[in-house]
Amino acid sequence: MPQKIHYDITRFTEYDIFLFKEGNHTSLYEKMGAHQMRSGNKDGVYFAVWAPNAQSVSVRGDFNDYDLAAHPLKVRDDDSGIWEGFIEDVEQGLTYKYHIVSQFHDIVHEKSDPYGFYAEKPSNSASRVWDIDQYEWEDSAWMDKRAKYNAHDAPVSIYEMHVGSWRRKVEEENRYLTYREIADELPAYLKKMNYTHVEFMPLTEYPYYGSWGYQVVGYFSATARFGEPEDLMYLIDVLHQNDIGVIMDWVPSHFAVDMHGLINFDGTALYEHDDPKQGFHPEWGSIIFNYGRSEVRAFLISSAMFWLEKYHVDGIRVDAVASMLHLDYAREEGEWIPNQYGGNENLEAVQFLRQLNHSAYGKHPDIMMIAEESTAWPMVTRPTDIGGLGFGFKWNMGWMHDSLKYMSFDPIYRQHHHHQITFSLWYAFDENFMLPLSHDEVVHMKGSLINKMPGDNEQKFANLRAMYAFMTAHPGKKLLFMGGELAQYAEWAYKRSLDWHLLEDPNHQGIQKVISDLNGLYRDNRALHQYDEKHAGFEWVDDGDYAHNCLSFLRKSDDPKETVLVICNFSDNTRENYRVGVPYDGGWKEMFNSQSEYYQGWNIGNSGPLTAENIPMHGRENSISLTLPPLGVLYLKRS
Repeated sequence: MPQKIHYDITRFTEYDIFLFKEGNHTSLYEKMGAHQMRSGNKDGVYFAVWAPNAQSVSVRGDFNDYDLAAHPLKVRDDDSGIWEGFIEDVEQGLTYKYHIVSQFHDIVHEKSDPYGFYAEKPSNSASRVWDIDQYEWEDSAWMDKRAKYNAHDAPVSIYEMHVGSWRRKVEEENRYLTYREIADELPAYLKKMNYTHVEFMPLTEYPYYGSWGYQVVGYFSATARFGEPEDLMYLIDVLHQNDIGVIMDWVPSHFAVDMHGLINFDGTALYEHDDPKQGFHPEWGSIIFNYGRSEVRAFLISSAMFWLEKYHVDGIRVDAVASMLHLDYAREEGEWIPNQYGGNENLEAVQFLRQLNHSAYGKHPDIMMIAEESTAWPMVTRPTDIGGLGFGFKWNMGWMHDSLKYMSFDPIYRQHHHHQITFSLWYAFDENFMLPLSHDEVVHMKGSLINKMPGDNEQKFANLRAMYAFMTAHPGKKLLFMGGELAQYAEWAYKRSLDWHLLEDPNHQGIQKVISDLNGLYRDNRALHQYDEKHAGFEWVDDGDYAHNCLSFLRKSDDPKETVLVICNFSDNTRENYRVGVPYDGGWKEMFNSQSEYYQGWNIGNSGPLTAENIPMHGRENSISLTLPPLGVLYLKRS
């Protein structure tokens, strides 16, 4: 018998509706969607969905054999466009969709729940009734102290990973690991590698596996591919118990075209723009949110807050911010609509991003909001009250492009491109930067990191070690995509595991050791991280020795005794008796050498103590003479 439906039950207050219409509601997930509850002496589920241009909305599901007529919802009388109703005896895990008949042209849609907490495993597309609050967290110790791990003066070294291809069960038809299986392996690996954080590529529900998660349909639903919501919570919980922060890649820039998702939701362009010059993304074949619509802003901000609050994530990396800010992004002349002032700035997106960051940091000041923003848009990481976008950090795409380009040149030609390795230091403190070597650099025929390096096999490995050492010493937080620590030859492929077998080769072991040691040095030496975003933490020694492909600089903390001297030799020649000015007299010693034999390097360097001499160099009274290994980077500290 069909379950009874009640219309006299609501989870909304007048204030909720006011905030929703104003675009200022930040916890819509507590109101919208499907919520298990008790009404009187009856258990059931309260359903609520926004469809202001619908003629009728009904809930079809396992509980009514997907009967179109069994459970119609009722539209509220407050012009909110919300349809709601309470259905008795609907149990955990049952599937459902909204059957929406539009007021226009009798368009009919079968939609998954935009606020659903869980869904069927793709390629199936129904939502599931799910209690999101049943997991019991055990990470209170981490949550109480995470502010110090996410602070601007903290060491932040991030391992970016794609859950479905990190490791696979080859013996079981190459299946990917579940959230809980990853929880059994990942924390120990990250601790071994001295990472402070992990960043998961999008885990919000998405239909097409080949989109890597970037074309979303479920902004409140953890993808069912790898397990239930509680399984992802368990993974995050275990990471926290091992003092590892978790960053979630999140995509408010565009959404999937799949018809069970947000597109044309109630027969109209509800979440998107109607005009394809504004609403269709030509580069990705996806749909662009209408940030000028209050209810859409509230939907997206509530999504971000949901992951922060219900899944305890420690940071959100906002994807494709540049595409949000620019109306002409990936468009030719005549393919975009200027703003009211005739410019290409998306003013509504600017307002949304400021509101997003203000809301997130306002309630959770101990998190990280990170922008993937690839243009020269000003003040991305400056406060909103002075005109900034309010992010905590920004990916430094300029550093990434210039450094990889420089390293790709044969050493004989690098002297002609010296500015590409030094230029990033001229703007390194304009924003709060992260240095990314992300998944985008090892796909689409770009080649793997090791294969971007020039020379024979030994030279490739030496160049890559030097690149990683330069990255670690350069101001800014760090991010490396999985496989980079293995020197994987192949480009990343989302359908197969990383090439872990490469670690049978000592050269690949050496790269893994380099990454582990560099992360440890970065974490344990305040001079390498305390002032990552301030001029006080960096000082050139010599940025002009282009003829020798060399550069040297100091990284500093608030204690002069902790100063680290960094010397890079990007030529393939050993530099004997190379003199470098130093700020302090007395002894200096190597604390790291990328060409150490421990990393399968060429074992050229300075094994003994180095004593500063009263010989002026680089504008300093004292200097040291040392041996620079070819294709090598040295870190020195006072002894």
